[in-house]
Amino acid sequence: MSADYIQANTNGRLHDAREPSIAPLNRGFLYGDAIYEVWRTYDRVLFAWTEHWDRLELSAAALHLTLPCTREVMLGEIRRTATAFRSATGYRGELYIRLQITRGGGAIGLDTGLADRPDFVLLVQPNKGLPPEKLQSGYRLSLATGLHRNHPGTLNPAWKTGNYLNNILCLREARARGADEVVITNLAGEVTEAAVANLGFVRDGEVLTPPLQAGMLAGITRELVISHIAPAAGIRIREVTILPADFSRMEECFMLSTTKDVAPVGSIDGHHYRVAADTLTMRLKAAFAEYVRGCVARNTDLQL
Repeated sequence: MSADYIQANTNGRLHDAREPSIAPLNRGFLYGDAIYEVWRTYDRVLFAWTEHWDRLELSAAALHLTLPCTREVMLGEIRRTATAFRSATGYRGELYIRLQITRGGGAIGLDTGLADRPDFVLLVQPNKGLPPEKLQSGYRLSLATGLHRNHPGTLNPAWKTGNYLNNILCLREARARGADEVVITNLAGEVTEAAVANLGFVRDGEVLTPPLQAGMLAGITRELVISHIAPAAGIRIREVTILPADFSRMEECFMLSTTKDVAPVGSIDGHHYRVAADTLTMRLKAAFAEYVRGCVARNTDLQL
């Protein structure tokens, strides 16, 4: 079995992800008419299952898309897919689980009434997490200047849809400059998020993060940090408007995502940030790990 094997599950059929599984008429393929969510495991326990599913339902409602099954049925499919992946590979570590739901197929045309039935595809692979070298030096980010984040009045970034061209092109610009990730601003020039993560900064002993109103995905990790983790750890956190001109006044920077939780940032273009074991970023990361341990202990029934 190849080391890069990915287990797929298309509408209940388990297969190698390299095999074709959807029709060319699928609207997710043709038009990006789809939504998705990503989960990961800690100690082999599915983390934030309910929070991610709730967001999936919100995205589906925003797109007037009917989910193909209940959360209980989908949890069963996730279990089947994870079991098949472990059986095929012998892998016993942490998992990355991606669920994509499309409006289905049907005749060619933009009218959603042409869709026949919703489809789902599950993908399971190892969760790569945070590379040790990035924990030591932090990620390198670069500000996108060619494009801006979608305005919430257009395709709202709060909806986790299958259309990621905005993120892809912004990330491409940053990668062309040798960066790992990108900082995307809205049309007003305010910082929103990275391509696949929310952003946080540290100044004067306080965590600052852009408000959702700036136009971004309502990240699950971000929300857990704001509502539970930072307050429990005695860390002050505020949502504030952040401009690129503020980068030089920040002491630390970090990204927040499902797959890497709290990930330190070493620089944004020419602005460098402190990355060390005694930073507020690492204190927040430790608090996140403590929160995860509690969730794992309470949710052993979600072991995969």
